[in-house]
Amino acid sequence: MSATLPKPDPSRERGFTLLELLLALALLAILTAALYGSYFSLFKGRDAASEGMESRRELRTTLDLLRRELTGIIYRRNDERFRFIVEDRDLYGKPASTLSLTAIAPPETGQGAVSDLVDISYRIVEKGGTMVLGRQARDLHVTTEPLRYPQMEKVEGFLVECRSGDKWVRSWDTAINMTLPAAVRVTITVKEDDKPVEYSVVATPRIAVP
Repeated sequence: MSATLPKPDPSRERGFTLLELLLALALLAILTAALYGSYFSLFKGRDAASEGMESRRELRTTLDLLRRELTGIIYRRNDERFRFIVEDRDLYGKPASTLSLTAIAPPETGQGAVSDLVDISYRIVEKGGTMVLGRQARDLHVTTEPLRYPQMEKVEGFLVECRSGDKWVRSWDTAINMTLPAAVRVTITVKEDDKPVEYSVVATPRIAVP
């Protein structure tokens, strides 16, 4: 007597249909895209935070440097080497003042400054459609023209104001005014979260030689 083999179950032999494979691939693509986006969002957020910290550090350094230099302004009447000049300018409709001054600063060692008198200037320059605050400094007794280097990049505005009586003015020239302003206010505008934010420092010149 021969044994009868069981008939195969058609449901167990059926494979995946093309539609099921396509759905599985679509789900896999969605999950991969989500993981990919999350992964790079974390890196982008980290880079943005790092860039923001560097920008704030650069801003604090620049404002502190300006405060110290403006406090140390030295002016001597009828001596064109000792000057303080502020010019009111704009770029793209944004304030772009120029600032030139002579200040007392600690002498540098090596091949830098050889005295404590430094001629300093600040000027906004255009670079790739953005505003860059450039700084130039040289020892007063050195005739070589130094290079202007970018003190601060991605600036939205640089405004210098001088205290004259009870008001702030945007222009000053010791060759005309024959004296230093009572105070100097510098405002640097930067962009934070796509909004312009102003940071200011006020300094009082303390040295004036007759």
